[in-house]
Amino acid sequence: MTVVVGVDLGTSGLKLAAHDPDGAVVAESEADYPVERPQPGWAQTDVAVWRRALDDALAALADRLGDRPVAAVGLSGQMHGAVLVDAAGAALAPAVLWPDRRAAGELDRWRRLGGPDRAALANPLAAGMTGPLLAWLAVHEPRLVDRAASVLLPKDALRATLLPGADPAVTDRSDASATLLWDVPADGWSAAATAAAGIDPGLLPAVWRGDAVAGTAELFGGAVPVVVGGADTPLALLAAGTRDGVQVNLGSGAQLIRPGVPAAPAADPVVHCYADAESGWYAMAALQNAGTAWTWVREVLGMDWPAFAGSLSTSASGAGGVVFSPFLTGERGGVAAPDARGGWTGLSADTTRADLARAAVEGVACAVAAALDLLGPDAGDLVVLTGGGAREPAVQQVLADALDRPVQHVQVRSASAAGAAVLAARGVGLELVPQRVAGAVVEPQRPGGSAELRERWSAAVR
Repeated sequence: MTVVVGVDLGTSGLKLAAHDPDGAVVAESEADYPVERPQPGWAQTDVAVWRRALDDALAALADRLGDRPVAAVGLSGQMHGAVLVDAAGAALAPAVLWPDRRAAGELDRWRRLGGPDRAALANPLAAGMTGPLLAWLAVHEPRLVDRAASVLLPKDALRATLLPGADPAVTDRSDASATLLWDVPADGWSAAATAAAGIDPGLLPAVWRGDAVAGTAELFGGAVPVVVGGADTPLALLAAGTRDGVQVNLGSGAQLIRPGVPAAPAADPVVHCYADAESGWYAMAALQNAGTAWTWVREVLGMDWPAFAGSLSTSASGAGGVVFSPFLTGERGGVAAPDARGGWTGLSADTTRADLARAAVEGVACAVAAALDLLGPDAGDLVVLTGGGAREPAVQQVLADALDRPVQHVQVRSASAAGAAVLAARGVGLELVPQRVAGAVVEPQRPGGSAELRERWSAAVR
């Protein structure tokens, strides 16, 4: 039976999933890689590292698929960031990623935009978005920028390595709208923001439909169409089939997504407004510190994931009075300020390692709850949950308690890869049933009381 393959290029790992026409996952593979931090506040990865991980994951997936034919491949990718490439699509330098803070000073250029031009961007300012990063590169690496033919988003740079000879200077609407270079009311590139970045508008890629075929790659023993793809958050939304309420994607960061129409333009919005993977929009409250904070805690405590998650059964709710602030790299201003930092408080001589680990889970959950408040009081009751950090039932229960809402986990390893597979199918005339529509969900976790946990965390962190 024919399958379609979705590729999800994450911050610290890559996931592949092959889906049959009914939406069921028939094979999966993944590969991890580190984020380089050559200077404090920097975050980057060589595109060659991503490609090696993709080759490894493709080989493993091919072994598991056997002789099943692959109809198409789609890509999902971490949002924001910047990859400068030459005319052939080859990266000229490491990809600068969304957690990177080197361009914090460049945000003043966006603050100086005229009121209507600033409001048209419809997004809070974040240093790791493509526009500010380009502005920094233009100042600090002008020769590099002069050599570049275009700037790509991460998934587009990876796709370019698969399609030599195809036009690499292509992105999709969902990724383009998350650059701080996009005019939301006009639904196109912003001339004012591009000028603020100090770059040639010719660096910006063309914007195609996410299900458009960008070229054909030699994969799985044959010529396989590869579609443009989309950003990871809206593709997770597409795969889960969420139309009402809120979807929370818990990965390296956390994204709280509310489908809908663009909000009225505002000069300093507290939530993001991005294009979805089709023709609509969604509001998003984002946290930079979620799974990345848990990774740091596990390294500090010397715990693997099973031990870390197991702390939820050996430490009671409230973690013995310990509170964890997860803002290790600061935030975007909605829940915490860019200069906010993380740490444990409430320590005593009785504090255990399990308490520290549980406090870290609760701290991220409470930060997610604070982000949910930004989406407004009518954001709905049920929370749909996706992402690698959400697979553990005990973590789901902590989230339900902190959010004071039922939490329903979508039973798919990578919702973003599933969404990429949906676009791949559409690109070749197939109609893949998204995983949530196929019924791959479980009964929601019900909240067991959240007021005390939230109040204590808020008092300690704020």
